[in-house]
Amino acid sequence: MQMLHDADLRGFASDNYSGVHPEVLDAIAAANGGHQSAYGADAFTARLQEVVREHFGEAAEAFPVFNGTGANVLALQALLPRWGAVVSAKTAHINVDEGGAPERVGGIKLLTVPTPDGKLTPELIDLEAWGWGDEHRAQPLAVSITQSTELGTLYTAEEIRAIADHVHERGMLLHMDGARLANAAVALDAPLRAFTTDAGVDILSLGGTKNGAMGAEAVVVLSSRASEQRVGEALVYLRKLNMQLASKMRFISAQLVALYDGDLWRRNAEHANAMAARLRAAVEDVPGVSFAYPTQSNGVFARLPAGVADRVRESFFFYDWDASALEVRWMCTWDTTEDDVDALARAVREAAGA
Repeated sequence: MQMLHDADLRGFASDNYSGVHPEVLDAIAAANGGHQSAYGADAFTARLQEVVREHFGEAAEAFPVFNGTGANVLALQALLPRWGAVVSAKTAHINVDEGGAPERVGGIKLLTVPTPDGKLTPELIDLEAWGWGDEHRAQPLAVSITQSTELGTLYTAEEIRAIADHVHERGMLLHMDGARLANAAVALDAPLRAFTTDAGVDILSLGGTKNGAMGAEAVVVLSSRASEQRVGEALVYLRKLNMQLASKMRFISAQLVALYDGDLWRRNAEHANAMAARLRAAVEDVPGVSFAYPTQSNGVFARLPAGVADRVRESFFFYDWDASALEVRWMCTWDTTEDDVDALARAVREAAGA
């Protein structure tokens, strides 16, 4: 078969640009033999339920889906009545990068809050968490946080617990977008449940694609509060309604089992985080280079001297994050190498005349 791309090419635009981890590919191939029941009634999806309970507790229930946007829309739909709204950071993926899917497909009003670092706090949530009983206002009945955030920052378990307690006291439920959950767990040196189930999160979008999967995510119901509202039952029907029910679900579940039944999720995230730390350290002394946010996971947000980004982009592809501030985003992933990082750092130095 003709190779249509340069297999050695590396970039820093997104952790979605990387290929599939060989262990995940092997798991897909292993799932390919014989026949298995469709729509989730298969051995691999059953094993995924066991793995999810091992990580998140005995009450956890997983619903595999195709992609992160689908996971977020489904999770929020399952939490909310038709008149419900969700409070999120203005920078949240559900607000900025999902093409309006939560609102257009999910029918969910987003109540967004500006934040200095991508993180909500109880005080920031209260800017939009009001108006219950007012028939003229969409009712704020859920909060969505992202771990790690779109700005590469992290919530501690204590910060999430404070948010969860605040939200629950107001009769709201808490959703976590965990597209980069593994990167957060590694950075916090904590088990996955420490800042999810044990911190009071009610429902989770569990990521796989950014951490070495071909295309695999899951909605995971975590709390008794969500169960009491029959969120799991709602997901059974909403997943089909939203075209996220895979007929050959074993191939999605097999990927998530490969990642989370063992330490592959951790190994991949540790490497990606380490490459981001190496990149920041390699350019932080370049004159004119500064950083908009701490580098706490696998993303580096750098402000470069005028013209530097365009010159570096002649060799490495990456995105402007805030062009008006000359701010770029560099994302590292499971297959980013030290040589990749060092070559990008050299290009930045040369372009900056350092």
